[in-house]
Amino acid sequence: MKTLYLDCGMGAAGDMLTAALWELLPDREGFLKQLNALGLPGVTVSARPSVKCGVTGTHFEVLVDGEAEEEHAHSGEPEDHAHDGEHGHHHHAHRGMAEIGALVDALALPAAVKADVRAVYAGIADAESRVHGVPVAEIHFHELGTMDALADIAAACLAMAELAPGQVIVSPVRVGFGQVRCAHGLLPVPAPAAALLLEGVPVYAGEYPGEFCTPTGAALLRHFASRFGPMPVLRVERIGYGMGKKDFEAANCVRALLGETDEAGDTVSELSCNLDDMTPEAIGFAQERLFDAGALEVYTTAVGMKKSRPGVLLTVMCREAQKGEMVKLLFRHTTTLGVRESVSRRYTLARESVTDETALGPVRRKIASGWGVRREKFEYEDLARAARERGCSLDEARRLAEEK
Repeated sequence: MKTLYLDCGMGAAGDMLTAALWELLPDREGFLKQLNALGLPGVTVSARPSVKCGVTGTHFEVLVDGEAEEEHAHSGEPEDHAHDGEHGHHHHAHRGMAEIGALVDALALPAAVKADVRAVYAGIADAESRVHGVPVAEIHFHELGTMDALADIAAACLAMAELAPGQVIVSPVRVGFGQVRCAHGLLPVPAPAAALLLEGVPVYAGEYPGEFCTPTGAALLRHFASRFGPMPVLRVERIGYGMGKKDFEAANCVRALLGETDEAGDTVSELSCNLDDMTPEAIGFAQERLFDAGALEVYTTAVGMKKSRPGVLLTVMCREAQKGEMVKLLFRHTTTLGVRESVSRRYTLARESVTDETALGPVRRKIASGWGVRREKFEYEDLARAARERGCSLDEARRLAEEK
């Protein structure tokens, strides 16, 4: 199985994760051009070599109108701690989650990548709302930090989509210790939002003071990790180093190793609840919210309930690290009074995406392989776009793509 292992022995921040993933990509310059064409107002991204303890890696930099956000003590990632409009950063405008959602919708990204971006940002906003004791709708982010964090998140999600690993395994995460300054003043390390995002994740302080895992880094790890633990037996094909700005006796980096593991399954949580008093529209909305939060699958089954009432069985499949968030969303967006959990083993094909030059132009092709099977098909969104542009049917567009 195609496996990505993330070594977070020096913590994790959005820029460091993105840089490590960027080093694994076959077309790095093309990826940067794509990022700079996403449509984020005033945002430019760049990657430059960086050396830590004799190891050469990459530092990923985001500028907003030519300005970089204030450094974090550890990585140089912008402060992305949310706050309400009454405290701090009065020299910047503020953006709420609705505005962030509109920014994400406008990005020149595939729908699946946008869903990942929304899920990661929703995780951050939910953690901040729990910290501040206010609804998610009232959480606001100062403008510069929002654009910087959004660029990091979009870049990391796009890189993950291009790498398309069958599983992502993450080491225990160094979080540091001491205090970090944010809009509200001095907070303990890990920052409260990061601590909530790392619930259930193996973490440790380490010997160096400072913030080693930011909320953005924690949210990305939480969303993409299939599990946390030591590196498995891995036939390494590529290695990437994403560097922070600070210097320590140890190399300040996230290391990403991409390779093949023996075909095996992983563990997923299957959450379900019975519903007999919700409208189809309300159930559909709940499904959307679960998908946005990163559920692997959400589906309904018609069931018969007590007193011969017809009902709906709503089922959610998710990674074990996500189940707490999924249970909370089920209670928030449905009328259920209880959620059942089953833990299952699943076996999957390894997935990757390649881009073909065809008569339609560049068209992505998805490849699934493993267990003696290999399947290929063109990306629906690319075929649908070409069909709309040419005024032809989807089947005609598929045939043109196959002609090459």
